[in-house]
Amino acid sequence: MALTLKQQLSSPGGFLKFLVKYNTIFIFILLVIFSALISDVFFTSVNLSNLLKQVSGIGIISIGMLIVILTGGIDLSVGSMVALLAVTFAILINLVILPLAIVLTIAIGFGLGSISGYLVAYQKMAPFVATLALMTIARGLGFIYSKGSPVTFKTAGGVHMSNFANNATLGIPNIAIVFFLIVIAAMVMLHYNVFGRLIIAIGSNEEASRLSGIKVNKYKFLVYAISGALAATAAIIVASRTNLGSPNMGMSWELDAIAAVVIGGASLNGGRGTAINTLMGVLILGLIGNILNLLNVPSYPQQVVKGAIIIFAVLLQRFESK
Repeated sequence: MALTLKQQLSSPGGFLKFLVKYNTIFIFILLVIFSALISDVFFTSVNLSNLLKQVSGIGIISIGMLIVILTGGIDLSVGSMVALLAVTFAILINLVILPLAIVLTIAIGFGLGSISGYLVAYQKMAPFVATLALMTIARGLGFIYSKGSPVTFKTAGGVHMSNFANNATLGIPNIAIVFFLIVIAAMVMLHYNVFGRLIIAIGSNEEASRLSGIKVNKYKFLVYAISGALAATAAIIVASRTNLGSPNMGMSWELDAIAAVVIGGASLNGGRGTAINTLMGVLILGLIGNILNLLNVPSYPQQVVKGAIIIFAVLLQRFESK
């Protein structure tokens, strides 16, 4: 019989286990409190709006990374795909009407992700190798198509997208709303949809899933394709914020996405992770950067802090599993 919260907390080591189990939420709360204490501007609408805008692009690809990691895979190509697709969107928006540019960019992202999915699912290539290769190819193509220079928006459609990306609705940045909607969709998919339950099952035990009749290759293929489509969505948002597509966009975003998923408690072995915890992981990374910026700390130490937090998060996972 399941123990009540009061019984869990009163049991030997219960409080510590409770803290470990919900460490992502506690870390987030502590960071918010610390941020408010060190800076009077943290809770200003301008700072919170900037924070949400900064994390939205990485947050979207983190959701794609989550569904890949749930199957026991990894996608190192998403950062480079953001760059290539941002350039692609900037080129398309100058050639065709806005809705078509959006649809084509997302379709191309889905197609690029499908390449990784095919190599991993049907050619049995290691996810690390397949996505590393695509990462290199995508970044190179971004520089080739842009000729090494940013591609600016030059049409009315570009103006509309820029206005959308830099404005807010009810005080919430529009691009953050897009991110939150994707998080909600992922939550519904993972908890209430057969597709979500199956990819979790595959990550938990791929061989058992295959023997039970689940088309493992099909679902592993699809998660990489979806990750590519979400990378395209992030690329559209990032390009629209700056009114251009640059091959330098998305640098190291794949590492930030992996960090967000791991900080959110997902297992790199697959089978465990939630969209809401990944959202918390994204916000934690954003808060760390925001705190260090408010303290005027250079960007390089931020990488050290992120690395230390990843190690801490993985150690907590090991402690929780004991």
